[in-house]
Amino acid sequence: MLSLAPRTRALLLLLGAIVAEVAATSALKVLSRARWWPWVLVVGGYGLSFYLLTLVLQTLPLGVAYAIWSGVGTLLITLVGVWLYHDRLDGPAWAGIVLVVVGVVLVHLFSHSAAGEP
Repeated sequence: MLSLAPRTRALLLLLGAIVAEVAATSALKVLSRARWWPWVLVVGGYGLSFYLLTLVLQTLPLGVAYAIWSGVGTLLITLVGVWLYHDRLDGPAWAGIVLVVVGVVLVHLFSHSAAGEP
């Protein structure tokens, strides 16, 4: 099996957590339309997401992991909403989302904490 550096492994697990959370959150829209089957995706997706996030926290600091998880998740769920559910956002909404993404990029690229260093 391919051996990965702890930080690389943590980031891949974090990506998995984000994808699971986005899938679960996307299913909430269908659930709101009184469909029963999305419960499986909602409960399973959030459960998987939180489990993977706990594994990530063995390597990355809590605040950094959560900032990346929530920031990237916000961008992805926004794109899913626009693409799949035809949500419409105005300029200030897009600007706010861009600021969230810029914040995540700054933390990831420039923070020693993001590298798991004290």
